[in-house]
Amino acid sequence: MTRADLEKQPEQVSAMFDQVAARYDFTNNVLSVGNAPLWRVATTRAVAPKMGERILDVAAGTGTSSASLASTGAHVVAADFSPGMIEVGRARQAHRAHIEFVQADAMALPFDDDTFDAVTISFGLRNVADPARALAEFFRVTKPGGRLVVCEFSKPPHPLIRTGYGLWQRYAMPVLTRLVSSNDQAYDYLNESIDAWPDQAALARMIQGAGYRRVAWRNLTGGIVALHRGWKPAKAEEPAAGGEPAASTADGS
Repeated sequence: MTRADLEKQPEQVSAMFDQVAARYDFTNNVLSVGNAPLWRVATTRAVAPKMGERILDVAAGTGTSSASLASTGAHVVAADFSPGMIEVGRARQAHRAHIEFVQADAMALPFDDDTFDAVTISFGLRNVADPARALAEFFRVTKPGGRLVVCEFSKPPHPLIRTGYGLWQRYAMPVLTRLVSSNDQAYDYLNESIDAWPDQAALARMIQGAGYRRVAWRNLTGGIVALHRGWKPAKAEEPAAGGEPAASTADGS
C-alpha cells in the first residue's frame, strides 16, 4: 500500500488517494463520527453558490462536495490530482448535469485568469506540497470580486477539546481505519498532516498573502475544522493590503 509523507511528493499523494478512492466517503463519515456531512453543508453555505455561477472545487475527490455546490444550479468544475478519485467521481455523479470533472494540479491550474466566481477546497490544501503556490493559483483564477472558501482541519482553541481530539487521533482513529479503510497507512499520514498544519490565524495570513481581502474564519466542531473565507478585490479597488488583520467569527457545530 502507498502512503505519502510530509514532503507531499505529488506522485505519492496521487497514488495514495487512488487507493482509497472507492471507500473514501464512507471512511470519512466514520472517522468524523458523522460530522463530515455537516462540514459539507457549512462549506456550501459559505460558498453561497448561485444559479449560473462558475465554481471551482479543488481536491474535489469523488465529487460529494461538488454535488452539494451544484444543487443550486451553479456549474461546478470538480478538479482533483488523483485519476482514481476522478474515475470514481465521474461514475457517482454521472446523473448530475452541472458537474464537470477535470484532472488538475492545484499548484498549476489549467484555467485562464479571472475564470471562476468562487474557488473552494475542502480538506485538500494541507495535502499540497506548496500551499502558498496553490493559493496564488486560486487567486489567479478567481474573478475580481469573487470569493475563496477553504475548509480544513485546524487547531481547537479550547484545551479540553484539543486534548480529547488528540487522544481520538492517537488511539481511536487507527483502530477504525484498520476496520473501514482500504489503506489504513494513508490515514497515518492524515494524522501527521493534521498535526503539522498551521492554526487558524496562520492560514488566514497565508490567504491574505495570496492577495485575498476581508479574510475571516469560523470554527466548526470546536475548531477541529475551520472555514476560511476571503474575497478577491474588484478591479476598481485598492490592491490587497498584506497587513490587513484577519478576523474570526462565532464558533459553529
